[in-house]
Amino acid sequence: MQRFLTGKGISAIFVIIFVLFWLLAVYWSSEPDMFDVRSEAQTHAQQNSEQVVVGYTTTHTLIRVVESLMDKPGGYLSNDVMPPSVFMDNMPRWEFGALEMSRDLALAMRKDFSRSQSQSLENPQLIKAQPALNMNHLGWILPSAESMYQDSLKELYIYRSDLSDRTQGNAQFFSRADNLRDWLKQVEKRLGSLSQKLSASVGHELVNTDLAGDAQAQQSTPAPAQRYEKTSWWKTDDNFYEARGAAWALIHFLKAVEVDFADVLEKKNATVSLRQIIRELESTQQTIWSPMILNGSGLGMLANHSLVMANYISRANAALIELTELLNQG
Repeated sequence: MQRFLTGKGISAIFVIIFVLFWLLAVYWSSEPDMFDVRSEAQTHAQQNSEQVVVGYTTTHTLIRVVESLMDKPGGYLSNDVMPPSVFMDNMPRWEFGALEMSRDLALAMRKDFSRSQSQSLENPQLIKAQPALNMNHLGWILPSAESMYQDSLKELYIYRSDLSDRTQGNAQFFSRADNLRDWLKQVEKRLGSLSQKLSASVGHELVNTDLAGDAQAQQSTPAPAQRYEKTSWWKTDDNFYEARGAAWALIHFLKAVEVDFADVLEKKNATVSLRQIIRELESTQQTIWSPMILNGSGLGMLANHSLVMANYISRANAALIELTELLNQG
């Protein structure tokens, strides 16, 4: 009898631990709220006796997005090796999507936004910040991913402060159409990749168009004329949350760009185009009412959340391509 009661007691303990871990995982899966990039930049500048100059809002927004990865419920989860986070995959994929967008912007700031021309020197803070942000997001042995990202933030803090210091002029941010266009071209590729992965939730045949448009084009090794792509049901939610995290970060970056590149956008009559892209991306942040990401077969009886997300991403990407062409015009 005692042995039976002991077994029941152990089972009860395991059930309690499981429920507690499950509740903690649900709480840690809460996505960070959206924030007003303009007002946050102005508030921070006032509190630190700094001036909101060109580039300040974009830099502050990049900092806030990376900080959100560190400070949200549960902190940074992608490299955790202990339960319950080791069993979670949706929030880590969300983090990866937002991190990839942050890396792209940090690279653009280092090689384009902070430099006046191709022969100019790179900013010393961005030289350190950009590679630190590219630390393997799964790394947990020293140095851990979090420590490297914190190092990147420290350098970005200095760069942000130097931007507003009119007495030294060591840090610059050049608001030019060509700089903005180059970064948007990289964003196009990122959104295009996300859209393709989301669309593959429903298997479909793809015609090889790798060399289309150039009769002299070549590639390293032969590729089949057609191929079949379909995402495993096990990875469907991963792609969905990666796209959702990337869109969350990109919304903030585009809003910051609207502030710092206001004159450029106005001259090209492109402000409305940028706002339409932001509106399309905001649709990706709607509340998910389903307890799980469904993977219905296109026009089947069940919804396919990946296709819905792919639709929003593709529409935003199409508008982004048009904006890039608009910026390319004289």
